This record gives sequence, C-alpha cells and structure tokens, in this order.
Amino acid sequence: MNRKTVDMQLNTPKWSAAQQRKEQLDDHISLKRQAQFGFEALSEREKAARVRRHFNSVAHKYDMMNTVLSLGIHYLWKKIAVAGLGLKPGEAVLDVCGGTGDLSVMARKAVGPSGKVVLYDINWDMIHAGRIKPTNAGSRRGILYVQGDAERISFPDGAFDVVMVGFAVRNITHMKQAFREMCRVLKPGGRFLCLEFSKPVWPWFRWLYDFYSFQIMPLLGDLVLGERKAYTCLPETIRLFLMPDELTEVLTSAGFSGVTYERMTNGIAVAHTGTKKR
Repeated sequence: MNRKTVDMQLNTPKWSAAQQRKEQLDDHISLKRQAQFGFEALSEREKAARVRRHFNSVAHKYDMMNTVLSLGIHYLWKKIAVAGLGLKPGEAVLDVCGGTGDLSVMARKAVGPSGKVVLYDINWDMIHAGRIKPTNAGSRRGILYVQGDAERISFPDGAFDVVMVGFAVRNITHMKQAFREMCRVLKPGGRFLCLEFSKPVWPWFRWLYDFYSFQIMPLLGDLVLGERKAYTCLPETIRLFLMPDELTEVLTSAGFSGVTYERMTNGIAVAHTGTKKR
C-alpha cells in the first residue's frame, strides 16, 4: 500500500496549490466577495464574525491546548522568533492579534520598565484569558491591552519601534490590508516579525504531520474541549496559507524591506522578519 492510498483511506486533505493559496488574498476576496475559514466558504463580511466565534469557543483553554498539541514546542518557536528581533530597553512594541499574550510577555521582559508593549486583538475573550493567567503576572500587568481590528489599527503612523504578529494572519480576511497597517504604524527603519505555520520540508515528516493534524488534533479537541470542529478548522487554515516565498512577496509589496525567513521544526513554523523602508 503506497502513501497515496493511505492518504485516501485516512481522508487526509492535500496541501493547496499555488492558485488556491492566492485566492486567500485581498484581490480575489474583494472580487468574488467570498472568503474562506479553513475549507468553509463564507461571504467576505461573514468571515470576521466566524473567526470571532471560533476563538470565543476555545479561549478559556487556548494556551493549554497549544501546549498539548505542539508538545510545548510553540514556546520555543516564539522565543527564537522574538529573540531575532533584538529588542532593546525603552522600545515600543505592538503585538497584533496578540491573543493570550505569549509574545507580549516576552517583549515586555526585553524592553524593560522604560519600554512599552501593546497587545492588540479583536477578540476580548482571548485578551481576558491572557490577562488573568497567573504565570508571568508581573509582566502581564505591564502590558497595555487594546481591542481592535488588524485591518484598521487604531494607532498613528510611526508609533512603534517593533510590530509583531504570531500565528494569526491566516485568519484575517484582508491579509494585505493588515500588513499595510502594520507597516504604517512602524517607525521608518522599525522591525517586523510574522510568525506562522507552514508546510514541512521533508515528505515523510509532512505525512506524519498531516496524519497528526487531521486524525489526532480533532480528537484531542473533542476530548478536552468538546470542540472537534475548531481543531479541524485549524489545520485546514494552514493548508491554505501562503508558502514562505509567497509571503515574502506579499510583505515586500506591503512596504517591508530586507524580508527574510527562518524555518523551524522542518518548516512547521516559519518566522519572517523585515524592516520598514526608510
């Protein structure tokens, strides 16, 4: 029995082709007035509400599930990515779609009491779940929490030294618009980080990852949270997301320069970094 036959028997979805990935971008969405959340087709207007309901349903155990599903590796990815920004005491940092605040906590520790960290997210349930966590309580008290839309960031031009977004942009309806907003609020020469999931490089590892994503993750989501659908949708959104070179092009067109990326854990996670053009 070959791998293709096994995939069919397990009903494992394939990684999307280049054209399907491009259809997740603003141009196609605005033309067709249709977007996707995972493999679910929605109207352009409906996606934001659908994403909000999704995160409302998992917010209370979001961090625990991330740790269980990634075997704790997500903390290492975040630490490596934030360390690559070279944060300095006194800098102002914006964590877009910051959720429960892992990246914000790391940034808060790096910029010190003279710095500023703003966690910006559209979902209040996620913000609240992070604010009340007992771990790193001191750092969490030093973060400014703002509820808002990544496509219309409520800060003036050039307000931040660093802008970062982690494991979130694939859920934004108009991704290009969000990246332009992130670039807008950066100071000229400011640094940028986008941390996202991607496609593993090695075929055998990719097969194992697919099996885990579509057979094990939904089962764990159902057993722990009673949310099988939420943890089926998660791997679907990853299969539709841009490849690293494609995301590099989008970031460059949004106004970032010197964009590079680093694969982690054979490409399951990828950190893109760049600076705002002076």
